Amino acid sequence: MVNKVKTATVIGLNAHIVEVETDIINSLPNVTIVGLPDAAINEAKIRVRSAIKNSNYTFPSKKVVINLAPADLKKEGSNFDLPIAVGILVEEGIIDIEKVKNYGFLGELSLDGSLRGITGVLPLVLGFKEAGIHNIIVPVANAKEAALVDGVNIFGAETLSDVVNHFIENPISTTKIDINNYLNSITQEEFLYDFKDVKGQQKAKKALEIAAAGGHNILMTGSPGSGKTLMAKCFPSILPPLELEEALELTKIYSISGLLTENEPLITKRPFRTVHHTASANGIIGGGTNPKPGEITLAHRGVLFLDEMVEFPRNVLETLRQPLEDNEIVISRAKLSIKYPAKFILLGAMNPCPCGFLGDKEKQCTCSEFQINRYLSKLSGPLLDRIDLQIEVPRLTAEELLNYNNQEAESSKDIRKRVIKARNIQKERYKNDGILTNSELTTKLIKKYCKIDKACEDIFKAAIVKYQLSGRRYDRILKLARTIADLDESDIIKQTHLMQTLQYRIINRSDYQG
Repeated sequence: MVNKVKTATVIGLNAHIVEVETDIINSLPNVTIVGLPDAAINEAKIRVRSAIKNSNYTFPSKKVVINLAPADLKKEGSNFDLPIAVGILVEEGIIDIEKVKNYGFLGELSLDGSLRGITGVLPLVLGFKEAGIHNIIVPVANAKEAALVDGVNIFGAETLSDVVNHFIENPISTTKIDINNYLNSITQEEFLYDFKDVKGQQKAKKALEIAAAGGHNILMTGSPGSGKTLMAKCFPSILPPLELEEALELTKIYSISGLLTENEPLITKRPFRTVHHTASANGIIGGGTNPKPGEITLAHRGVLFLDEMVEFPRNVLETLRQPLEDNEIVISRAKLSIKYPAKFILLGAMNPCPCGFLGDKEKQCTCSEFQINRYLSKLSGPLLDRIDLQIEVPRLTAEELLNYNNQEAESSKDIRKRVIKARNIQKERYKNDGILTNSELTTKLIKKYCKIDKACEDIFKAAIVKYQLSGRRYDRILKLARTIADLDESDIIKQTHLMQTLQYRIINRSDYQG
């Protein structure tokens, strides 16, 4: 008689329920697995055989046929070990089939019968819940992560014997986690870098505050040693804490990427991903034979920092254009297409020329015009159009370095309070629109929330002619002005907000020569 045990597989960020059908045939001893399994699942026959024997149960001395249904769905991963073992033990009469019908099983087996942790547990458990399966057995190493899903019973097992005994005489106790209490129990974040340690650069600090408040992309250009990298490292200290919805979304991404730990099952800090300029396009946007998330997805709801941005190959930078516009990345392969979220703040830093001193008031630039143009050509116009704030970070003066005025710089804690207040304004404004920040505004929503008066229109007309603004740049200026207005706690966009926004225009060579 064929029995069916339920498990699941992840494709992209979504789980698909899989039925593990087991049948034992009177034939030469053998184990056959069908249903588009990958190499890890095909090797499960060896792990399952040893695990069953070393757990003091009998393995069938006949032919075992295992079908993973639906058969046209590609399956991968080691989480099929446990459901395969349970299916065989049901066939052997060790476990009652009626008792496992309402259960889902996930877990990799060791040869000695112990259960190892797996990746992607959170989306898998969410898939079970959506399918109406509310009792799930997972390795004890994944129990806390699985328990983040409300409304399901999570049983963390250490061995295959624990699973068998759960259905016979010794039920496993459920694992419970209250997410809200868990988030509240986490101590205040401590950051290694603080803006109070950054001398001068008031304009750059204000631009970073605006970027954090509205989720806007920002590019800093300046001479070596002007503080660009230091301010980038300080940037996470002014970002607002994660909302519960954001934390769960991030945890799903990090779960399938295998970046969660047993003691920290929930991502509670906004990611800050630093990418070296030798990174490949697939490493940044994601990909592979079986597509996995790249750096832009791992930076979701956080920051992607590209230091020495123009040192990246142009083709790699150009791959960022579509994700920056759509806040997602679609990875297409011959047999499937996977969509990953990519709502991140792009934080770039670069020198103005190869030697780094174009426009410097203290040091002479030694680059030729050809070298400068070739250097800056790495950043295309369409890519720059997608970067809302583009600022110059000048060399610090002797007075600023020595701090003659003995001025105490504003701390990240104080800046963060203003950022959080602005984010809360946006959260309330867009509660029915499915977005959280001004940077996510669509053209339709811009018309609704970024209205300007006649005086602002006159300013805009002059700016369009002077700076030759594109339609995309026009929209981004309005979104940026909306954020500056929110920081000012203003319901409407005023002339002062628009004038301040236009300061953060596209940087070109004339800015350094003027």
